[in-house]
Amino acid sequence: MKLYLNLFNFSQKINYKAEILAGLTVAMTMIPESLSFAILGGFPPLVGLYAAFIMGLFTAVFGGRPGMVSGGAGATVIVLIALMKSHGIDYVFAAVALAGILQILVGVFKLGKFIRLVPQPVMFGFVNGLAIIIFMSQLEQFKTVINGHAVWLSGNPLWIMLGLVALTIAIVILLPKLTKAVPSSLVAIIVVFILVLVSGIDTKIVRNIAAVSGGFPPFHIPRVPLNLDTLTVIFPFALIMAGVGLTEGLLTLNLVDEITETKGNSSRECIAQGGANILNGFFFGMGGCPMIAQTLVNLSAGARARLSGIIAALTILLIIIWGAPVIERVPMAALVGVMIMVAIGTFEWMSFRIINKMPKQDIFVGILVAAITVWLHNLALAVLIGVILSALFFAWDSSKRIRVNKYLDTAGVMHYELFGPLFFGSVTTFNERFDISSDPEQVIIDFKESRIADMSAIDAINKLTNRYLEAKKVLHLKHLSADCRSLLYDAEAVIDVNILEDPNYLIATDSK
Repeated sequence: MKLYLNLFNFSQKINYKAEILAGLTVAMTMIPESLSFAILGGFPPLVGLYAAFIMGLFTAVFGGRPGMVSGGAGATVIVLIALMKSHGIDYVFAAVALAGILQILVGVFKLGKFIRLVPQPVMFGFVNGLAIIIFMSQLEQFKTVINGHAVWLSGNPLWIMLGLVALTIAIVILLPKLTKAVPSSLVAIIVVFILVLVSGIDTKIVRNIAAVSGGFPPFHIPRVPLNLDTLTVIFPFALIMAGVGLTEGLLTLNLVDEITETKGNSSRECIAQGGANILNGFFFGMGGCPMIAQTLVNLSAGARARLSGIIAALTILLIIIWGAPVIERVPMAALVGVMIMVAIGTFEWMSFRIINKMPKQDIFVGILVAAITVWLHNLALAVLIGVILSALFFAWDSSKRIRVNKYLDTAGVMHYELFGPLFFGSVTTFNERFDISSDPEQVIIDFKESRIADMSAIDAINKLTNRYLEAKKVLHLKHLSADCRSLLYDAEAVIDVNILEDPNYLIATDSK
């Protein structure tokens, strides 16, 4: 309980200047993205901004990872588009609130720790896929609507847009070489904003996407029937949204852990995400999850504490209420330039340098996860497929590693020394190594360098025991670790073996 009440580490040295400037920069990049995702989902534009404020503030205060930024993310919005089209926005709010409850349950039961099962190739694929999505989403800003159809910019509008984007990128790259006193992304946005305003350049601005003025998020109980039919409709969407949000959030948490060389709390992050989404469901927000692009903007600006996330969320609220006339005039080119640099920084370029040193199956998994992420925009599915394939590749590789060393001692007892795990993938090879007809009456299988891993292994031992029994010979198992003995004792109804206890033997994992 103390862990959850201790929200802020007051012993941490905080660079208040960096935190405040980083928060302002994050707010500038989050506003157009939240608006774009809201419009993409068919929601009112303010629903996206309310989600950015609620998610950002709640997770900044209660989340398990200082420096991580949450908002109305596209990964979760995409899940809800079909529900919005078929049943309307109140069902969306109900699904968002239910997703929040599911996320809290994951956090309470500490299931977030299973994110450690995600292999590195899947992480590479996830990060690279998101980087491509971030970059591709910026290309939409190079389009305009003519007669109800989106067409690519051409002529002077295109060259102006390209020029301003190039100027933004140049400032982001070059300014840190001169000074790191202020975030280069924020400086780039301000410079391009002033240039367009003073010169009267005609280019796309935030107001061309949607208006951002409004009030405090209103309390709103979703107007849906409280019955089983409603639950049947919203539960699949809530479950997928919860899974997508937690997957993206926990992978982002791991990424921030690596960048900052600190450790976040996955369970607390799950609970914070869930609480924020419940609030979204009742305060007119479209829900969301941690946003890797904004998180990287935050970290690159020097933020390492919770303050930057709080500043970003409060800035968004202030802009909604009072600052809309100014923010609506920010050129989209400046925001596009910043996000392109974020995409470049997000991409794991190291994966290209080590690709010739990686196993072929890892290369395949990484590329597949990235492709699914980009193609379907379904992060949870991409990661799930990547983990399953990695597990299958590992099982296949491990199944080929089992070895048996056979020798006859002076007492006439046959010994089989087993090397490698005994599990469903290796039982066939295991069974082929025994010569029952030629073995003496006493046979010992030594598990000093092996483990019984699953029910398939227990069944294999049971069948082997019966085969020796039919040949009127006795089979003993030796050097079983405590967990392996536990498996066999739990299977007393289906197995009958003699276990030679070795009280002086401890394997490494049992020693402490």
